[in-house]
Amino acid sequence: MTHPPLPSPLPKSPVLLAAYRARAAAADLAPLPRSVKDDALLAIADALIVRTQEIVAANAEDVARARAAGTSDTVVDRLTLTRERVAAIAADVRHVAGLPDPVGEVLRGSTLPNGLELRQVRVPLGVVGIIYEARPNVTVDAAALCLKSGNAVLLRGSSSAYASNTALITVLRDAVGGAGLPADAVQLVPGESRESVTELMRARGMVDVLIPRGGAALIRTVVEGSTVPVIETGTGNCHVYVDAEADLDMAVDVLINSKAQRPSVCNSAETLLVHRDIADRFLPRALDALAEAGVTVHGDPRVLALADSSGSKATVVPATAEDWETEYLSYDIAAGVVESLDAAVEHIRLWSSGHTEAIVTSSQAAARRFTQRVDAAAVLVNASTRFTDGGQFGFGAEIGISTQKLHARGPMGLPELTSTKYVVTGDGHVR
Repeated sequence: MTHPPLPSPLPKSPVLLAAYRARAAAADLAPLPRSVKDDALLAIADALIVRTQEIVAANAEDVARARAAGTSDTVVDRLTLTRERVAAIAADVRHVAGLPDPVGEVLRGSTLPNGLELRQVRVPLGVVGIIYEARPNVTVDAAALCLKSGNAVLLRGSSSAYASNTALITVLRDAVGGAGLPADAVQLVPGESRESVTELMRARGMVDVLIPRGGAALIRTVVEGSTVPVIETGTGNCHVYVDAEADLDMAVDVLINSKAQRPSVCNSAETLLVHRDIADRFLPRALDALAEAGVTVHGDPRVLALADSSGSKATVVPATAEDWETEYLSYDIAAGVVESLDAAVEHIRLWSSGHTEAIVTSSQAAARRFTQRVDAAAVLVNASTRFTDGGQFGFGAEIGISTQKLHARGPMGLPELTSTKYVVTGDGHVR
């Protein structure tokens, strides 16, 4: 492909040079038809399978360094790539290839009174930067979603996964280039230092948007330090509120699934709120179920008192102010008794990260009031918080879950990796 000329003299910074090359590649990607992009994705999936041993060997270096550094088993597990996991990643890429292409979709169109034809169409964002932690699967997932939506991508993973990401990017670039697309559509941001992250965050005008994926500290650093527009994928201080008119069996099931099905992810529940009218009947059951699931409860005084009086087997410790704002990502949950639905809403308004909030109730009025008054990317009624996920929502895939309100909110699929432009067609019209 013929690329637009790079500026002269070229940027001395390797990061800025990568951004310039990505911008040139993005110009080539934007007009490509779906068939060309899908062929490139299928080539990536094939290459991942063929070169699995190369990828796994590089990953073993990262895993060995992580274990030597005393990294927790949870983080090591996220870092690890096996043959089976690489095969699953390749299958995910094939799935993305089968999704509808959002680029070119007409969102609205009309003929104006003066005869001008007006269309608003989806277009790629351009150059997308992804800053993420030790999850090398994100390298492939993000690249696949960006390519499908016509975007070039700059990937900045953590230094702990550098060998894995380098191997994966090599495979991706070879496959993309072999399929006739510009290899610079997929690049690993050069360098392992924090300076390279800072340069990426300051590459305004060359990078169109940054998406941070990781813990609260990483997201805060990017949001506060970036001059490039940021889509904030948020931490998940998610609540389950059990209303006075809840079905108690349902409430226990929703609570345990929300908390314990996979506690290390952002859509797991971190706080339980219970209406005072059913606290005596519901909490003993809930505490026993949480105990069976291995969950430690950080309870307010009324929860502590009910735990003592009911003889619960649960591990219940006093909740501090910090517990209400904590995203545990572990087998821990804060729990409190509230006076009313409105009190639950006020508690959520004070402590929520705006990710996912759930109510369990048989009252349509209560459900309606909760969904209207709670401000979050997703509000669920009689369903587990674990459903806030692009795959579960039927989007096929996601690049993250946005907790901000500009452009994209909630699970971000392919459409959220696009912007729009207006195409106006006239017949010699002048104003």
